[in-house]
Amino acid sequence: MTGTKREIELKLELAPDALKRLKTAPAPAGFSVERARTQVLRSIYFDTPAQALRRAKWSLRVRKVGADWIQTVKAGTGVRGGLSTPKESEAQVDAPVPDLTRIHDAELRSGLWELLEGAPLAAVFETEMRRTTRIFRAEPDTVIELALDAGDVRTLEKIQPLQEAEFELVEGPVEDLFRLARDLKGTATARFSAASKAQRGYALLAGEDIAATPRLARAVKLSPGTDTASSAFQAILRSCLDQIAANRDATLALDAPEGPHQMRVGLRRLRSALKIHAKHLPDGSLEALDGEARALAARVGTLRDLDVLADEIIASAGAGAPPAIGLDRLRATVQAAREGARATLRNELVDPSVNALLFNLAALAEGLRIPSEPQDGDAGAALAAPATAFAARALEKRWKAVARLGARLDDLSLEERHDMRKALKKLRYALEFYKSLYKRKTVKPFLSTLKKLQDVFGYLNDVVMAHRLADLLRDRGEVDGDTMLAAGFVIGWHERRAEIEWDRARALWDDTRHAAKFWRD
Repeated sequence: MTGTKREIELKLELAPDALKRLKTAPAPAGFSVERARTQVLRSIYFDTPAQALRRAKWSLRVRKVGADWIQTVKAGTGVRGGLSTPKESEAQVDAPVPDLTRIHDAELRSGLWELLEGAPLAAVFETEMRRTTRIFRAEPDTVIELALDAGDVRTLEKIQPLQEAEFELVEGPVEDLFRLARDLKGTATARFSAASKAQRGYALLAGEDIAATPRLARAVKLSPGTDTASSAFQAILRSCLDQIAANRDATLALDAPEGPHQMRVGLRRLRSALKIHAKHLPDGSLEALDGEARALAARVGTLRDLDVLADEIIASAGAGAPPAIGLDRLRATVQAAREGARATLRNELVDPSVNALLFNLAALAEGLRIPSEPQDGDAGAALAAPATAFAARALEKRWKAVARLGARLDDLSLEERHDMRKALKKLRYALEFYKSLYKRKTVKPFLSTLKKLQDVFGYLNDVVMAHRLADLLRDRGEVDGDTMLAAGFVIGWHERRAEIEWDRARALWDDTRHAAKFWRD
C-alpha cells in the first residue's frame, strides 16, 4: 500500500447514541451504501524529544491494520471548522516503528528529514479505536468513506475516551461530502471537531484540555500576487465557519459572555461576506444561507443583549450610583432573564438547523470554483479577477455607504444613527477581510480611527438598548418604585454619557473622513 494524496476530511464529535445510529443509518436520497465493516485499529504516534513534528503540524504514525503495519506521514494536521485537509503518504512497513525510507513522496520525505534534523524518534502516545467503516456512493463518481471510531487516546499515564465520525472524500465533488453529512441520520447534533487525533494525543501528553473556548475570528491571510476573488472568498468563508462553529461550542459549554458575542460576530461577518460576493453565488443560495444566518444571529442576540445590559450598562452606571439607588433587584431581574435566555439558546443551538447551516456553509466554502472558461461580465470572470481589484471595489462601496450618512451626521435620526453603526460595521468587516492585501503601514491608521468611531456608535446603540430595562421589568412583574427608579437612574446616567460620546463621534468622524483611503492607491 503506497501513495500520496491530499485528504479532505470532515471530523465530527459524537454522543454514544448518535454513533450507534450512524452505524446503521440508511443512505440519504441520491446515495447508496455498501455493507459496513468493523476492525480494531491500534495507532502509535512518533515524534522527537522536542516534539518537532507537533510544532510543525505534522504527524507520523504506524498503525496495525489486520496483520499489517501501515506507516502514515501527514503534513498540515490542523482542524478548522471540523475540516482537515492534510497532505499524506502511506506505506506498509515491517514492524511497529517508522521506516522513513518507505516515504514515497519526495517532498514529504525531504520535509520530514528537515524537521527531524537528525533527532531520534520515539513513541509519544497511542490510539486504539474500534472502527466501523461505511462506503457511500453517488452518481456519477462520488465515493465517500465514513469512519466511525469509538475508543481512546492513551499516554503512559492517561487515557481519554473519544467517539468521532470522519467523512473522507475519496472521489467526487466536495459538495457531496457535506450533503451526505447534512442528510445522514445521526449527525444533526454532532459537534464540529476542533482537533485531530494527533492533536488530542499531544494535548493529553501535555496535560492540556481541548475544551471549548471563545474564539476570535482567525485572520484572513491573502496574497496580492496570487489570490483571486474566488480564493479570497473561500478564505473568508472558512474563517467565518471556524468562528461560528467554535463559539457555538463555547456557548454550549460555558457561561462566559464572550462565546455568544463572538458567535454573533461570526454570523454577522458571514452575512457581510455573502453580500459582498452576492453576484458570485448560485441563484437562490444567498437568500437561503443569509436567511439562516440572520435567524440564528437573532437568537444569539437575545442573550448577547442581556449580557451587555448586565455586564456593561448596569455595571458601569452602578459604580457611580448614590446610596439611595439600590441596584440589587435590578441586577437580579436582568440576571434571571439572562439565565433564561441562555437555557433557551442552548436548546436552540443543538437543533438540527444549526448543523444544516454549518454544513451548507462548508459546502459553499469548499466547493467554490472558477469555471474553466469564464465569460466576460459573468460570475466566473468576477471570481477569476485579482483579489486586489475586487477588494478595492468592495471597500469603496462600503465607504460610500458610510460617507453618505456621515455627511449629515448632526441631522441623523436615531434610526439613521443605527444605520450608520451598521454601515461602519460592514466597512470594518470588509477591511478585516482584505487588509492582508495591503501594506500594514497604510492600513493601520485608517483602521485604527475607524475602530474608535465604530466603538462610539456601538456604545450609542447600547444606550438605546438600555431603555429596554423598563420593558423588561414590566414583562417580569418588577414594577415597584425602587426597581423602576434604579432603571431610570441607569438610563439617565448613560444618556448623559451618550451626549459626551456624541461630541466625540463628531471629532472621530472628521478624522475618519480625512484619513487616507489606502485601497485607492
